[in-house]
Amino acid sequence: MNRLFCFGLGYSASFIARGLADEGWSVAGTARTREGADAIAAQSYDAIVFDGTQPCPEVQRALARATHVLVSIPPDAGGDPVLRHYADDLERSKALSWIGYLSTVGVYGDSQGAWIDETAPADATSVRGQRRIAAEQAWLALAERRGVRAQVFRLAGIYGPGRSAIDRLREGTAHRIVKPGHVFNRIHVDDIAQAVCAGIAGRGGEQIYNVADDEPAPPQDVIVYAAQLLHMPPPPAVPFEDAELTPMAASFYAANKRISNARLRQELGVALKFPTYREGLRAILAHASQD
Repeated sequence: MNRLFCFGLGYSASFIARGLADEGWSVAGTARTREGADAIAAQSYDAIVFDGTQPCPEVQRALARATHVLVSIPPDAGGDPVLRHYADDLERSKALSWIGYLSTVGVYGDSQGAWIDETAPADATSVRGQRRIAAEQAWLALAERRGVRAQVFRLAGIYGPGRSAIDRLREGTAHRIVKPGHVFNRIHVDDIAQAVCAGIAGRGGEQIYNVADDEPAPPQDVIVYAAQLLHMPPPPAVPFEDAELTPMAASFYAANKRISNARLRQELGVALKFPTYREGLRAILAHASQD
């Protein structure tokens, strides 16, 4: 039996797990808290609490059986918490055949709005970006030592049901921040699942894939379009210089780049369900209307 173990069975990983479970896979994963583990168990998956501070015997036993391991836990100041506690278990595992690591396009530095692909240097200057780069390299090195396939998926800005401009507008938390010339790529969570499942199925000869949509766009345009779908006025435009952003939110404006997904399409054979934010937001609204 194929067995998927997810370190961090959260929002994105749950969409991946759902498709595999429907195909008869056994799925297990971790959460940082007991409440999170209960939410995983409610989806009929095996759930284990792992907060990154110490190894857990339950995880070690699950890893001994896992054929595929997906990692969505970010690195911390001490490095990758999964590798810190379970590298030896992964290297000893006889069942393991594939490792997937969910990373971020934040590993790339500022290209001043130019298009970049996976051949561009991972030269992020932020602490979070540098941690991700180190984690990617460490996972690929472990897979090489172990002799298994490994694929790194560099994700653009994730959105989907419950996490979109549609939801923020309805909650009254959306902001229309304008920084002229600045664009982001996005990716719908269903397309993340498509990409990862393609890798799990054996597709792709490369180790690193950008998982991004076709149209990098200014964030304010996305808010305006979502407001139009909802037949409501968009929030007022706020110049970036005047926006009161958290350090995390401000970091998304630090590098201006357009991410190419050509390798995703050509090597993994992924045809995006939602090639731009427009298709994605329309689908989210339609889904919400059915609930």
